[in-house]
Amino acid sequence: MNQQAVASDISSATWAGSAAVAGQTQFVSFAIGNDQYGVDIMAVREIKGWTDITHLPKQPDYVRGVLDLRGAIVPIVDLRCRFGQGLTETTPLHIVIIVQIDGRQVGLIGDRVLDIVSVEAGEIKKVPDTGAGEAASFLAGIVTHDDVMIALIDLPNLLSLPDLHSARVASSDLSE
Repeated sequence: MNQQAVASDISSATWAGSAAVAGQTQFVSFAIGNDQYGVDIMAVREIKGWTDITHLPKQPDYVRGVLDLRGAIVPIVDLRCRFGQGLTETTPLHIVIIVQIDGRQVGLIGDRVLDIVSVEAGEIKKVPDTGAGEAASFLAGIVTHDDVMIALIDLPNLLSLPDLHSARVASSDLSE
């Protein structure tokens, strides 16, 4: 499924995460390298192609900068870097998934959008305790779909980080 089709399907899709409809859960799946991840479809506000961003000083490596999205200053998080896999070398083929959690918009860098996936809520498995530490704490569960494992990102946990708050404060200082 191409990126435009996925983006247009998002507006017509129904999320069933916290308000499960017949036990179904939907999420947008995307790739970072060979790994697949998913985010709650109801948190996704927009999927954009890569565009230049403004870098902010004194931010952690994984907060790549900010993007002006129709007047809203949105911090951009490099998930590859956040998960300890090095910085993403962005190209025009990369995407930014704009998500909203607790009134905050944040962009997540991905390599490509894959699909909108619907699974039964009971199919989502707990993340095993592997001693991986911080990166594993950003995951809400794992699901196997079409013989591929998809790690579901725990957006509220990811977005509650102090570093993202400081990026938000710095970006709001720029807009004043």
